[in-house]
Amino acid sequence: MLPPLGVHSYDYNVSYSVTVISQRSWQGPDPAPGHPVAHTDARRRTGSGFGAESSERGGQVLVEGASFAVSGPGGDIDGSAQGLFVRDARIISRWRLHVDGAPLDPLGGYTAEPFAGIFMARSRLRDGHVEPTVLIERRRYVASGMREDLCVHNYGNEPAGLTLSLEVGADFADLFAVKAGRAEETAPVTVVAGSEVWTAAARHGKSERAVRVLAPGAAVAADSLAYKVVVQAHGEWRTSLAVLAAVDGEDLPMRFPLGLPVEQAAPSREIAERHRTSPKLRSDSLPLTLTMARSEEDLAALRLSDPAEPDLEVVAAGAPWFMALFGRDSLIASSLGLALDPDLALGTLRALARHQGRVVDPMSEEEPGRILHELRFGADVSLALGGAERYFGSVDATPLFVVVLGQLARWGADPDVLDELLPAADAALCWIEDYGDKDGDGYVEYLRSTDRGLRNQGWKDSADGVNYADGTLAQPPIALVEVQACVYAAYAARAELAKRRGDAESASYWKERAIAFRRRFNEDFWLADRGFFAVGLDPEKRPIDALASNMGHALWAGAVEPDKAALVAERLLSPELFSGYGIRTLATSMGAYNPASYHNGSVWPHDTALCAAGLRRYGFVHHAQRVAVGLLEAAAYFSGRLPELFCGFGKEEIPGPVPYPAAGSPQAWASAAPVGVLTALLGIDPDVPRGTVGLAPALPSDWGAVELDDIPVGHDRLSVVVRDDGTFSWTGAQGLSVSVGERRLLTSS
Repeated sequence: MLPPLGVHSYDYNVSYSVTVISQRSWQGPDPAPGHPVAHTDARRRTGSGFGAESSERGGQVLVEGASFAVSGPGGDIDGSAQGLFVRDARIISRWRLHVDGAPLDPLGGYTAEPFAGIFMARSRLRDGHVEPTVLIERRRYVASGMREDLCVHNYGNEPAGLTLSLEVGADFADLFAVKAGRAEETAPVTVVAGSEVWTAAARHGKSERAVRVLAPGAAVAADSLAYKVVVQAHGEWRTSLAVLAAVDGEDLPMRFPLGLPVEQAAPSREIAERHRTSPKLRSDSLPLTLTMARSEEDLAALRLSDPAEPDLEVVAAGAPWFMALFGRDSLIASSLGLALDPDLALGTLRALARHQGRVVDPMSEEEPGRILHELRFGADVSLALGGAERYFGSVDATPLFVVVLGQLARWGADPDVLDELLPAADAALCWIEDYGDKDGDGYVEYLRSTDRGLRNQGWKDSADGVNYADGTLAQPPIALVEVQACVYAAYAARAELAKRRGDAESASYWKERAIAFRRRFNEDFWLADRGFFAVGLDPEKRPIDALASNMGHALWAGAVEPDKAALVAERLLSPELFSGYGIRTLATSMGAYNPASYHNGSVWPHDTALCAAGLRRYGFVHHAQRVAVGLLEAAAYFSGRLPELFCGFGKEEIPGPVPYPAAGSPQAWASAAPVGVLTALLGIDPDVPRGTVGLAPALPSDWGAVELDDIPVGHDRLSVVVRDDGTFSWTGAQGLSVSVGERRLLTSS
């Protein structure tokens, strides 16, 4: 039988942004939702401890929208892979604090908010003292630039006279050049040392970037700012600096102005408002509490606006190197966040529709109807994929666009909004059948147009990400299993959209397309002698026979026929694929397996979450619970913030997940993974146009009691309470019929 059409095929791919109250940590009366105690308690416990946050190369990461800063543990920026980046260009490459000409001794850093950090350091030993008595506190706020508040503490018994100097430099290197270690190839920089203002500028082709550092009271030189300071015994001295960015002569807004209390600045007010309006989680499980809170914070911090349409908020793929709109990543992350803020999915869809392919351009791989892979605004876009701002080399973003539009409808989006985006969805479907199907066999394949593009264009897009069981690399054109599953979901979603508009003819057409496609897909991709789906089909239509996580996405999309689902579930939870902390990208028995590789044996939280949601969708509750428990245990090792990926060593090998050295953090779909898993296990299944919402909680017993309040469903809110004994109740969702119990999994609608 055909699973319910439309977003039934992926309806568990949603998540909740949560303000968290731990029942175990709060010692007073249970605060009401939105009470300041709830916010403060959650924030205090979810900030990262000193030295806990790390970037790709060992630095601290602060992020807000299209801006991020990577520094050392004491706050210094050394110019290697570190810096302050705004719109894909490094506007500060050196930012090093000294006392009396000597570097500081870093004590560590603390992330109070994703965009706010505190760094502590001490000066070198001063004459006449047994140990250092001068400590420096740096409070840094990143948003379209940077503000830094400095406080020098003197814990000595006499006044301390010192020179506080800050080395400052800007190279305006493109993000890609920094990531590749080629920042020395940048354009000449002009520096002007003014009165309490340091300015630098550079031109890359037609683009000009500039930066100003406002330093009240400082003596400004070409490469430094200096203060002569006397700090009284047991006293302190304070100052603040601001870093302002400009693009093509236009100053970007100063979102943390000097003189304005930080809590009154726009980013602080925005995130406080999101905390206030977000669903609230109360849980007996401290790991669940911390992880959900961290997910909320990071998904909020990774929002950005398209400069051409500042009112449209989208979600960036992740920090430090992917602070941009990505088709695949942004769609999946915004889909996971539908219950947090449907407008985020709407903004993502609108932005992608505005940049949707219109012409054929081999360099950028643009094609009519195609959804882009990534959008960049760097100083030198020639370094980007395809050599332009927009690169389209993604094979799955286009069907995902239709899938997310269907989800938006299911969660109660305004029909006028859906009608506005429907032409883009139809253009995407045309791309699937005209350009995506490169050889006319009915499947969507990828083959890059030039050597500037990605060789592999599915989510495992590293050069060695797709291989046969013996480890031999598969050569494009390749039809991936998860891409075909997503195509099925897109057809099903379009049928449901047509049905809700009263277009019976289109609904019938797309439903028939979905049924036929699903039947053929299960015939061609299923390896009957091995009991799992092939990763894909090669140019000769031979199965790429590796055992990998990709087939879990087919469960998530509802593309697996019932007679095969149990075998897929057992394979995903086998020792070959399940590490104990998550599902490996490639099984240990495969020739290319390497637990410390990027795509051939590592664990990606979003991949694991999609598999878990697929398992729950097909009724394999125990399997989904095992995956959820393992992923939450892994999150605890990472202070609640799951990275982009971690190594695939088994729990029986090493008692803890091993970090992958180049993993991005925070990463949008990794941040969304835990809440996506929680959503799947709660079994919340809204269908606002039909006036229903399904509810079927099945949480692991060791999570104890869990309460999730104020989940936005349509124009109302839903609250769910799951007790220690597994019983549950709900309130809200006025005007909707709540269907309780195990949801309909494999019946036609």
